Amino acid sequence: MFGVGLPEMAIIALVAVMVFGPDKLPEFAREAGRFLHRLKVFATGARDELRAELGPDFKDLELRDLDPRSIVRKHIVEAMEEAEAEEAASRRKKARGLLDGEVPPYDVEAT
Repeated sequence: MFGVGLPEMAIIALVAVMVFGPDKLPEFAREAGRFLHRLKVFATGARDELRAELGPDFKDLELRDLDPRSIVRKHIVEAMEEAEAEEAASRRKKARGLLDGEVPPYDVEAT
């Protein structure tokens, strides 16, 4: 989470105990938990309100879908998949065999 490993968490906990003291630390942890809960409720409410305003077409909308980086990444991936599909179709078209009764192409200048 946030690129913080176990050793960093241990150092943060040790500094917190030294700064706040063991008596006030549980109170600060409780307040931090309440703050995170309120933040989550706020974000969920904002998402639900946005869904309600946009209508039923966006009932599965997630806030992370509005991140410009993910939008650009999504369009790039779609464009790459379309290009690959077109290329595969072109290869299949070129590699197809002759149909029954079809005359193979003949180039007079090549022989």
